[in-house]
Amino acid sequence: MSIARILVPSQAKRGEVVEIRIAIQHPMETGFRMDNNGRAIPKNTISNLVCRYNGAEVFRAEMGSGIAANPYLQFYIVAQDSGNVEFAWADDAGEKGSASSAIQVTA
Repeated sequence: MSIARILVPSQAKRGEVVEIRIAIQHPMETGFRMDNNGRAIPKNTISNLVCRYNGAEVFRAEMGSGIAANPYLQFYIVAQDSGNVEFAWADDAGEKGSASSAIQVTA
């Protein structure tokens, strides 16, 4: 399973636009490299990532071999209610990962 670092503000005002960041530790093998014996290293990239805010999908990314190792993504959401920002992703090898963080929304 991949390890991720996420940055979600712990507090925000209702209606405020907040920045969300995630960096996932993953080698993102393209399938084009060879090992020391000349055999192709199998393709293994994070194929999709979904972010949900209080259960509603707010961001989706479908990645391919053009994404660098340890992908970093940044996007914005509008703070509506207190709750959780949850991430889930899967790679080509079937490995899945997840991470979440709480956000407190004030009036």
